[in-house]
Amino acid sequence: MKDFEFIKIIEGEKNVSLVMNRPPLNVLNIAMMKEFNDALTGVRNFRNVRAVLIRAEGKAFSAGVDISDHTADRVGTMMDEFHKMFVNLFAIRVPTVAIVDGAALGGGCEVAIACDMIVASERAKFGQPEIRVGVFPPIAAAIMPRLIGRNRTLEFLMNGEAMTAGEAERIGLVNRVFPVEGFSGAVDGFVSKLTSQSKVLLEMTKQAVDSGLQESARDAIAAAEKLYMGDMMKTEDAAEGLRAFLEKRAAVWVNR
Repeated sequence: MKDFEFIKIIEGEKNVSLVMNRPPLNVLNIAMMKEFNDALTGVRNFRNVRAVLIRAEGKAFSAGVDISDHTADRVGTMMDEFHKMFVNLFAIRVPTVAIVDGAALGGGCEVAIACDMIVASERAKFGQPEIRVGVFPPIAAAIMPRLIGRNRTLEFLMNGEAMTAGEAERIGLVNRVFPVEGFSGAVDGFVSKLTSQSKVLLEMTKQAVDSGLQESARDAIAAAEKLYMGDMMKTEDAAEGLRAFLEKRAAVWVNR
């Protein structure tokens, strides 16, 4: 595979890690998303991979999407590349595991929950603060009810507050939480239980579980994104929220 600026690919014996490498916060800009998509497409061709791990360098898993890419001239490209990230994640036949050691916020939280499993350290936190800047997170709106239910999702998306790794595990958003000390070894142990299984059975089990859901996550995301681009981005509050963030002031909401 070609070299990337913002994504590192680390091949293990039976797994491969895609490491977000735009420290300290791994904010997802358009260039980084394009690399992420190229990397996800490439790892599908790796033969003996039984798990794909999404990791990060720096102090955060990812603090979300670069707010400067929400401007009128770039938001279309940004949403297209962002959408492709999830299409490519869902296209991976083996289990995908987000390894979260730090903050996963906004688009970063959406990347984590789009994986088949999440393993977190005790210092990890998860949040969708988009409502505070005048938008909602379409990926989270589509995926999160499947993980933690409708009511908890509404509370989480509507209050904009982050939750601890322990709380995320309690409500079923996170599979396992391990102490910071020894986290790497605990992750290796978790992953090895997956990669010790038959690759074809891992693939078939994932396919069987996914087919049991009535509506595909991809269709739900498409519907949420249509609302995001077709209606929400045209509101005065969406523009005001983004302006206020860039100008470092409190937003003055109009569409009450």
